[in-house]
Amino acid sequence: MVAFVKDIWVSLAQTGLRVTALAGGVGGAKLAQGLARAVPGGDLSVVINTADDFEVYGLAISPDIDTVMYTLGGIANPATGWGIAGDTRATLDAIARYGEDPWFLLGDQDFATHILRTARLRQGQPLSTVTAHLSSALGIASHLLPMTDDRVATLVDTPEVRRDFQEYFVARQQQDTVSGIVFDGIEDASPAPGVLVALRDADMIVFCPSNPIVSIGPILAVPGIREAVAGSPAVRIGVSPLIGGKALKGPADKMLSSLGHEVSSVGVARIYAGLLDVLVIDERDRALQPEIEALGMRVIVTNTIMGDAEDRERLAREILAAAVEDRAR
Repeated sequence: MVAFVKDIWVSLAQTGLRVTALAGGVGGAKLAQGLARAVPGGDLSVVINTADDFEVYGLAISPDIDTVMYTLGGIANPATGWGIAGDTRATLDAIARYGEDPWFLLGDQDFATHILRTARLRQGQPLSTVTAHLSSALGIASHLLPMTDDRVATLVDTPEVRRDFQEYFVARQQQDTVSGIVFDGIEDASPAPGVLVALRDADMIVFCPSNPIVSIGPILAVPGIREAVAGSPAVRIGVSPLIGGKALKGPADKMLSSLGHEVSSVGVARIYAGLLDVLVIDERDRALQPEIEALGMRVIVTNTIMGDAEDRERLAREILAAAVEDRAR
């Protein structure tokens, strides 16, 4: 694959691929960074999950937008993949001093993002406009697009009670068994400005290695987006978030299991059937290739672990080379 990527890169630079990625969480942010480094001319749009958005201390928090924005802006905490590198927590310490439990960790620099976002939203600016301003200030050339400007909230059904996503994910550390997922408000949501255009004009659509249920799932559930992807003439490539039946980060494996899906890259492929032309899986899942191909997808087997920025760019270049190859067929 490495030799092939080197041989085809001149062709790729000449084609000027327009790439649109669907992303959420740390895995999505990592591949988005790799794509931003690899796409010639920076012609990259990233459609980001906003169903995790919520309010805390009266501030509007957009966890997935911020993770992608901080990562592409080069300021993300490398140890966690989220938050800002070197940030302090004096504000949370002061909140705790007043007897409050700071269950959602926010750094002092992070508060600046949320304060500005909240102020601009209250002035009547849509989330897409606010995100464009914030990402531009961080020097990000790529287009970061919230999936919608409307309110959508992921709710997690458990055998005991329905919980807000952040209560399940952060406060309770994903300990509940998930029996169902609801995207509250999704029926009335519309794609944010630029989303359908980015999908329509893309030469390549990438499903990042994000949770297919609660990261990519909400994006596809916004009315009009699934149809745009399904009908797109672009090369559609996904990267499985599972390696050997395990998620590197987050609850994707446990969630797939409790919701009745096969916990493997085959299970991921079945969820995306009809939407992808190519699925990228890790070398350790090579034996699954024939079963995935039987679903009508071409399979690329490579190292999908993204440690540092060079790893992320390497994977992105392999994906881009695969798109060029598919376009040449």
